[in-house]
Amino acid sequence: MTNRADLLGAWHGHLSHGRRRSPHTVRAYVATAARLIDALGLTDWSAVARLDGHALRNQLAARRADGLANISAARELSALKAFLSFAREQAGVSETRAPRLRGPRVKKGIPRPVTPDEAVNLAAAVNDDAAEEWIGARDRAVLLLLYGSGLRIAEALALTGAVLPLGDTLLVTGKGNKQRLVPVLPLVKAALEDYVARCPWPLDRSGPLFRGAKGGPLAQGMVQKAVARARIALGLPDTATPHALRHSFATHLLGAGADLRSLQELLGHASLGSTQIYTRVDAAMLLDVYRHAHPRERD
Repeated sequence: MTNRADLLGAWHGHLSHGRRRSPHTVRAYVATAARLIDALGLTDWSAVARLDGHALRNQLAARRADGLANISAARELSALKAFLSFAREQAGVSETRAPRLRGPRVKKGIPRPVTPDEAVNLAAAVNDDAAEEWIGARDRAVLLLLYGSGLRIAEALALTGAVLPLGDTLLVTGKGNKQRLVPVLPLVKAALEDYVARCPWPLDRSGPLFRGAKGGPLAQGMVQKAVARARIALGLPDTATPHALRHSFATHLLGAGADLRSLQELLGHASLGSTQIYTRVDAAMLLDVYRHAHPRERD
């Protein structure tokens, strides 16, 4: 007979080893599952598997009553749905996908890049919502590549199996067949390797790295649709698109002190003028922070 510790231990192992999630995400998702188990007195996988959308909404409502903000509530809902899907798999239920629930709405403001947490959460939500684990791993890898390495979506989908095995940099062919080296951060590398390990199709050197469900090249529209669903689930604005992840890569590097010339090279811009737009984006972000933080502006 299972108990609370068994349920949480299995969930922790699935997230950390099966899904290779970051320690931060594992802690957050396990804590969400623990609150649900304690609130409803759940003792086995069958009991969790029987939960429906109404039960998840009630749990989320209780958390909102404790003062949970919209973005955090959206992530909580994503974690609840992922836990329910896992529980249904463990219980042997034929329909393992969690019910589709709309996340809390976030007040829309000026267009802005997504934050680092939002970028990672968006990739995680796309992973959780996928019909098959390898497809979720694929879409997560694509999005983290856009955010972590600054690729255009067309550049990411044009990669072939020749990039394997992965190193710390990636040779990318951009517009005008111009090539550039981009960094592959540990989180991005782990996501790509996870996808490669799960992909059911052979990844030969001349074939596409990212495969569609039937083995052909992955189409941009499939990634965009997955992001649109995850964006709604997380309550992110319409500006949170795959291309916005590339913008966020640039804006966050600029905010961290990167110079425009280096940024130009990383983004593959033909002219510095294309890169200079990020100085205006960064200034707009600073102005927004000022308007919300300055005491006179709040009067």
